Amino acid sequence: MTFPIVIAGVDEVGIGCIAGPVIAAAVSFRGDFPAGIAHRLNDSKKINSKTRENLYKILVHSPDVHIGVSGASVQEIYTLNIKKAAFLAMQRAIKKLPFSPNLILVDGLSSPVFDCASQPIVKGDGLSHSIAAASIIAKVVRDRLMKKLAQRWSNFGWERNVGYPTAFHKNALKKHGMTPYHRQGYITIKQLSFGIMSEHSEAAIMSKNL
Repeated sequence: MTFPIVIAGVDEVGIGCIAGPVIAAAVSFRGDFPAGIAHRLNDSKKINSKTRENLYKILVHSPDVHIGVSGASVQEIYTLNIKKAAFLAMQRAIKKLPFSPNLILVDGLSSPVFDCASQPIVKGDGLSHSIAAASIIAKVVRDRLMKKLAQRWSNFGWERNVGYPTAFHKNALKKHGMTPYHRQGYITIKQLSFGIMSEHSEAAIMSKNL
């Protein structure tokens, strides 16, 4: 007896940021593929925000698209390092799926350890529909989170830069110092905020239930 191969694609967003958690999503297409979106799925960074939001809504409301989303906190990034934290977020996202895949496609050069076979694919978010969909889901979830955090910490432009080290963000760090959501172990953060007291003594722990 042969068993069908159940494939899930996984991708993360936020590795290059200096603030906020890293978020990962896992996506598996079972049954009918959502009509009219295959040609629109791509690396989330190559899609404008309006298109990402539209695709996100289609994906999350399609009964044959199964999604898991999770993250790793700024404290975990500090403790583990960013690569290990990203891998942890991917492992958590896979576990959020309602079933266990038997093949996981991972965007990038390497893959975390899963309970099944995995295949890293360089630039996979431009080659695999499931990885591209995961990239879009993770990007929208993380962007929304950073925009929400920007309402509390309004000096850093997170509603626009979502935690990436833009010139505005770096200048704000020089002026205002760190927040609980800045990755305090990063040398860039230490240099820019040197001599300025942080708003909090420790990096905030984001929920592991993202």
